[in-house]
Amino acid sequence: MLPVEALHLICHGETPPRSVSAVTVELIGSAPFNELMLRFSISDGKDVVIPAPASWERANGLWNTTCFELFVKPCGGTSYVEFNASPSGQWAAYSFDDYRKGMKDQSLAVEPHIESVEETGTTLCYDVDADFSELPPGVVHLAICAVIEEIGGTKSYWALAHPPGAPDFHHPDCFVVTLPAATQP
Repeated sequence: MLPVEALHLICHGETPPRSVSAVTVELIGSAPFNELMLRFSISDGKDVVIPAPASWERANGLWNTTCFELFVKPCGGTSYVEFNASPSGQWAAYSFDDYRKGMKDQSLAVEPHIESVEETGTTLCYDVDADFSELPPGVVHLAICAVIEEIGGTKSYWALAHPPGAPDFHHPDCFVVTLPAATQP
């Protein structure tokens, strides 16, 4: 099993939240893995804009409001895959040949799944389940991020690490978690 440890996302300095005080994520899975669940927790989330429930289906532009994101890059490579999961239940997956180049829809054998698991006081928790069986085998680096929109239009951008300048979850500096090779079916 992977250690279940809360990783604290950092809010980008140029995009302060209105009331959210923290965003954490726990990685839940077994190593070697080909499936990973991430539990995102938003502290002081009473003013967070939660998109209306929708059917679980692929959709574009999810990052325009509250959205959880996971980027997966094979060790030593320049290509990577981006997963987006909305609290609405909609999802997206894209592959890139290199930093922000060659974007196309990523085919998935198993669609990502997201669900609200808990609300305690003002903390919101969501589980995002992602399947990696379609990705090349080997060690991977992860960038784990979130866009949080609050009432009034305030958007804050959260990640484990931020490069200098404007928020950019695709930047190589964001890939700070390393996981062992996945077991292929």
